Amino acid sequence: MGIISLEKSNHLYWLGRYSERAFTTIRTFMDAYDTMLDQDPNAYKHICEKLHIPDVYGSKEVFIVNYLFDETDPNSIYRNLSRACDNASVMRDMISSTALGYVQLALDVMEDAKKETFCLLHLQQVLDDLYAFWGCIDDYVESSACRNIMKTGRYIERLDLYIRLDYDKKAMELAYERMAYRLQRSRAAYNEDNFKIVSDAINDKKGGNLSFILPNLNNIFKD
Repeated sequence: MGIISLEKSNHLYWLGRYSERAFTTIRTFMDAYDTMLDQDPNAYKHICEKLHIPDVYGSKEVFIVNYLFDETDPNSIYRNLSRACDNASVMRDMISSTALGYVQLALDVMEDAKKETFCLLHLQQVLDDLYAFWGCIDDYVESSACRNIMKTGRYIERLDLYIRLDYDKKAMELAYERMAYRLQRSRAAYNEDNFKIVSDAINDKKGGNLSFILPNLNNIFKD
């Protein structure tokens, strides 16, 4: 396959980002769910604060429903899955109908969960569908550039969320290493100055809060 156009690169990159955003925020929600129900009804506020989401919910009950399922909420898990599905649909010819099908399955599970009595098993099924989606990308996508652009988006998003959610340094370093590996093999243009700022901060042995690099991280890839 020849050079990937800027438009297609953009769809691939954001497919990687939105699918990862849904995946990691589902895991974050699942970790906080029992705490919200049994210990701290305001635990959801900590998620909103860390992810820089305005608290438009007002209670744990509203948060649980709207953050999961509200298609009009730009920060909801449903909305991010929907964005991933939109980008996958556009790129069906490059990623395969099978891969697209798993993103659509994940969205369908969210639709079913909204209509039924929600339980965490629904979210686990969504995670499983997203795992299957990435497995299809490795098996069905012939273009290494295509895979690498998608995974650049995936790991930029993962590193962004890990920084916001205060993951341990080792997890951040691994996300960075995977991002750097995919970015440099994607054959896509990227901002070398921003990449160096992120790289230096991640490799700084002093550690510390890395939120200051988020603007640089999110402007590495030239989409």
